[in-house]
Amino acid sequence: MSQQKYSLLYPDTNAQYRTLSDVTMHDLGMDQICKKLSAKEREQNYIQNVMARMYADPAVTQYRCDIFEDVLQQKKMRDDLMEILERISFLREYGSFNREYDESACIWDLLHRLDELNDYIKCVDALHTCLAASDIHSAGFLGLKAYVEKIYADNGFAELKKDISELKMDTSQLKSITVGINLNDRFEADGIGLISVNSKYFTKSGILGNFYDHIASKDRINEDTIWKKNFKFQPFDVNADAVISTPMQKVMDTAVMRSESRGGIVKLPEGDQAKDVTRYTDRIVNHMISHMVKRVREVLNKYVSITITDMTDLIPELLYYIKWAEYIQKLQEQGFTFAKASVYKEGENESDPYMMQARGIYNLKLAVFETEESGNIVPNDMDFDQNRRVYILTGANRGGKTTITQAVGQLFVLAQGGIYIPGKAFTFSPVTGIYTHFPADEDKTLDLGRLGEECKRFKAIYEEADSRSLLLMNESFSTTSFEEGYYIAKDSVRAILHKGMRTIYNTHMHKLAFDVEEMNEEQQKAEHTEGKAFSMIVHMKGTERSYQIEVAPPEGKSYASEIAQKYGVTYEMLVNSSLQG
Repeated sequence: MSQQKYSLLYPDTNAQYRTLSDVTMHDLGMDQICKKLSAKEREQNYIQNVMARMYADPAVTQYRCDIFEDVLQQKKMRDDLMEILERISFLREYGSFNREYDESACIWDLLHRLDELNDYIKCVDALHTCLAASDIHSAGFLGLKAYVEKIYADNGFAELKKDISELKMDTSQLKSITVGINLNDRFEADGIGLISVNSKYFTKSGILGNFYDHIASKDRINEDTIWKKNFKFQPFDVNADAVISTPMQKVMDTAVMRSESRGGIVKLPEGDQAKDVTRYTDRIVNHMISHMVKRVREVLNKYVSITITDMTDLIPELLYYIKWAEYIQKLQEQGFTFAKASVYKEGENESDPYMMQARGIYNLKLAVFETEESGNIVPNDMDFDQNRRVYILTGANRGGKTTITQAVGQLFVLAQGGIYIPGKAFTFSPVTGIYTHFPADEDKTLDLGRLGEECKRFKAIYEEADSRSLLLMNESFSTTSFEEGYYIAKDSVRAILHKGMRTIYNTHMHKLAFDVEEMNEEQQKAEHTEGKAFSMIVHMKGTERSYQIEVAPPEGKSYASEIAQKYGVTYEMLVNSSLQG
């Protein structure tokens, strides 16, 4: 049986990807969002690891987006898949599929494992039925349906089902076995063999049915070796010497194991007593049905190592989609808007590999967590293309600059992971990677100081990123004097324009935004670069923050006075507060 391993995440296992750093996932809030999807840490980590792998190939994104749409829209299929997955997961966690079935395994152990394999068959049957009955459209699920149908209809799988039905024995039905003992001329046990395995207990016979009765009368002795099933059952007790007849005692006491081997016969080791017959039984059964033991072992090793392993590998992939679908459906029921991303096809990608059109987007954290802005989510639009590569975003403190910066990063992480984006529409060319340059924790800046740490980190990011990357900067180089910060920031923007990556740089350095035309002219004269930088602002409605962004010149103020008023740190408020105290 030869099956190529199937994946619902990776249509091309050779596709290239870059892994987002833990810092980037944290800066975007994706680490905390992933924890909301499942109560199990292992599932949280798996989902986050999938999200962190950024595949720039549009085919991977399209493949995932279509699969997720099927999962989200087919709730019954989702529920049925979860039930099947739990059964398969139980078999994988507590079953013995990962074991080798060595020569020491007895028939009872093998048959128990065969029961597990039979449960697996039922799971494949259920998966086949589930996919056949679902209204699926994605290439991924249609491929899975064909994959399961191939397993289902494969000669090897049909043979497996046949083998199971022929070999499977429910050990709970075993109530007794019939053993035959051959005698030599001296009335000693010459060999013992299994006659039958029975589903009913023997019943005790009368005294006339005992051993002596059978050998005393000529007509009670069979003239051939064919068992006519006319024997009565007479139990014996090796510990009650008075009860056991001497010939029978002799049979059990003097049984000797010979060297020759005859089919269906097992010699008894010297010195073993009747009380050890249970131990012999296992040995006898294995010997008597050694062909079955061999066949069962071959069946297990043939199918378990391939089919079950490949099927169980699909469990975390399906869980990834299902957990996201359940969570997004929950948010949709609360009134939040989500949409399927539209990824550029390969031909279109060549004409504009930097395209991004986002409509009505918002930060997913506003839906997931209770924040000051959660009750008043303002959707925004934003575009990138060959011309518009860099945005210098300015505006009021706590006006939503960081929130929208995070939101753009989330769009790419979610969309390239196949998940619906928070917003009305998102058409984009995938990025090769996402890099964030956000303020670092205090304990990470002790050796170099804040500015030194920021410069070192930006240099490392710049060297690793390429023109197809996304760079998100949050108040970079603002921890020093304005003159020093502005000088470094301006050179950084010029270098970004040189590389051409899509960038959002939110900052309080309004002069940087005022100088975008100057920087664009300098770069185009020197290097004839296509991409330009643009000023983007967060609007104000009077003294109220609108959280609405627009491509426009900076307004030239940070609205620090409003922040000071809100928290009571103006001169008048502080002095009056002190006098009143």
